[in-house]
Amino acid sequence: MAVVNRDPRTAPHATRNDAWLAAAAAVFSATVALTTDPARRPDALGWTLLLAVAVPLVWRRRRPLLVLALVVALVVPYHALDNNHAAPTAAEYVALYTVAVTGRPLRTVLTGLAVLGISVSVMLTVDTHRALELLRVSGWVIAVLFLGVDVRYYRQYVAAIVERAERAERTREEEARRRVAEERLRIARDLHDLLAHSITLIGVQTSVAAHVLAADPDRLDRAAVAQALDDIAETCRTARGELRTTLEVLREHDSPEARGPLPGLHGLPDLAQAARLAGARVELAVTAGEAPPAVGAAAYRIVQEALTNAVRHGGRDDLTVRVSVDDAEGALRVRVSDDGAGAGPGAPGFGLVGMRERARSVGGTVLAGPGAGGGFEVTALLPLGGTA
Repeated sequence: MAVVNRDPRTAPHATRNDAWLAAAAAVFSATVALTTDPARRPDALGWTLLLAVAVPLVWRRRRPLLVLALVVALVVPYHALDNNHAAPTAAEYVALYTVAVTGRPLRTVLTGLAVLGISVSVMLTVDTHRALELLRVSGWVIAVLFLGVDVRYYRQYVAAIVERAERAERTREEEARRRVAEERLRIARDLHDLLAHSITLIGVQTSVAAHVLAADPDRLDRAAVAQALDDIAETCRTARGELRTTLEVLREHDSPEARGPLPGLHGLPDLAQAARLAGARVELAVTAGEAPPAVGAAAYRIVQEALTNAVRHGGRDDLTVRVSVDDAEGALRVRVSDDGAGAGPGAPGFGLVGMRERARSVGGTVLAGPGAGGGFEVTALLPLGGTA
């Protein structure tokens, strides 16, 4: 089946195999010439032509039409000398089959008609009875040609199946690579949002503790220092829990169902409380109802990053941040504004890029820039279904 399915022009060791085939055809022709029709046993010239007919078969895969033409050119004088007419049939059929299996059907039909026409014409000059006998057995020629055409179509069918299978495999591999890239990007966003938020809060709380310790050592406010250290410890515990949840994805070989519950709108009060511990005054207003998990997670991360930027870049001790989340016309609207310095992120980073990517992942949009009354403002529109 491998030999039948494979294109003969791309088969390994083609020339060597065809040399053996040519030798077998020569042996067959010599055997037929010696054992049948003694009255027409070839003479010296006939033997030369008969054995030479098999030689072009060595290159039948490379130049099938040229090989057939050479075979016909040698067979015509052989038959014209009225030698054993059955002896060269093996080489003739091999050459015809090769043309049929490697060429287009129209070319095969025209070639078959040409070969039959030449053969009948030659036989008419030799023996009319033999010419009629040739027409009677011409069905073998037609059968060989149709066999070649049928094998050609079968090989094309097998090649099409193989190509479709390879294309499907490439598609599966590309889909797997795309999913891996998306998962890596999601993990990178989660780690950025988590670490940036937690480290910012820890930095602010550490600064508060350091300020209390350095302000008046003789009148040390131990309660304030203890509260700041407790806030730092709580922030570390929260960050450690979220980090563990995120890193568990890297150890799972299953799909994202193993991620556990995603943070959503229910986690916004905790974000607001963490920002308050860092010294900001946070006004939180959530009037939206239930949101799909992906939309709720995107809103949570956008608010987290916006609060982190506000605390980090606000530039005021009495910073006020307003967070509002509502739904209208089938979309979740998230707005985070502050009355800080209004410069936004001081250096190019991944925060705003991450917010836009999270919004885009659920079909939404994010706008970020200076607020109308000063400060900085982030507005996100996240569709609850469809595209914003």
